[in-house]
Amino acid sequence: MPLSAVRAWLPLNRPCLVVGERGTGKELLAARLHYLSPRWNGPLIKVNCAALSETLLESELFGHEMGAFTGAQRKRAGRFELADNGTLILDEIANASPAVQEKVLRVIEYGEFERVGGTETLQVDVRVVAAANTDLPALAKSGEFRADLLDRLAFDVITIPPLRARPGDIISMAESFAVETSQDLGLETFAGFTDAAKQSLTAYAWPGNVRELRNVVERSVFYAARDNTPIAQIVIDPFDSPWRPAGSSAETADQGPKSPASDAPTSFSEAVAKYEISLLEKALGESRHVQKEAASRLDLGYHQFRRLLQKHKIN
Repeated sequence: MPLSAVRAWLPLNRPCLVVGERGTGKELLAARLHYLSPRWNGPLIKVNCAALSETLLESELFGHEMGAFTGAQRKRAGRFELADNGTLILDEIANASPAVQEKVLRVIEYGEFERVGGTETLQVDVRVVAAANTDLPALAKSGEFRADLLDRLAFDVITIPPLRARPGDIISMAESFAVETSQDLGLETFAGFTDAAKQSLTAYAWPGNVRELRNVVERSVFYAARDNTPIAQIVIDPFDSPWRPAGSSAETADQGPKSPASDAPTSFSEAVAKYEISLLEKALGESRHVQKEAASRLDLGYHQFRRLLQKHKIN
């Protein structure tokens, strides 16, 4: 049993922080921590902090009283109430506003809060598991994230390595995804991957990690479903075509994500850096250099996107 699973069984209702790049499966691991803990038969509630505005996120987490704001026609319980005696997963916690972070800290510290627009103090017993794809200590140091909240969340930190750091997992995961997709398509069996296909899978840098791997495998199985033979072609980029329309960012589109074999980078780190730069420049071009929109296109937080621009010296 992995160390994280052993730690999950400890009879301490302390917060936990799961960190890693986008697509590494942070939410899945957070859910597993719940089911391996003494709270496994309690509620498991999830909230994506990046998907809601500050006002909506506060109402979603803590609930609201009738008349608390325009449209609040009835009292509504928040996610903390719904997660009582269970686990609340706060995905993309770095996107929560300072005001929301302060209220989350209070619940973690004292187990109490008030609904939006309310005065009654409510008590809950909730274990918080937060997830982030950003450098939270750096954000705390720069004042962009509450240091006291980070201290509480970091009682236990589990960092998921990116897929490129564990190439030995790629084929086994790809085969698992392929079997699931074959079953969904009504195929009797999955014929497997050819050696060339396996080489393509292991040679790619997978900037989108497990999520991207699943999408690529599902697409490749779908395209090869009628043949009922081992899959020989891995379709990584569905937009890769000589007839691809050229937009306002035609130059960057032509230089868009390709297999790392193109242009023959001299090292693995250079290949990864080149791929990241191509993604950043393509997103900037498509969003007309509106950085928040570009970050959203890449499923990145705004601050993480800014740090990548600085890292690669992109203006």
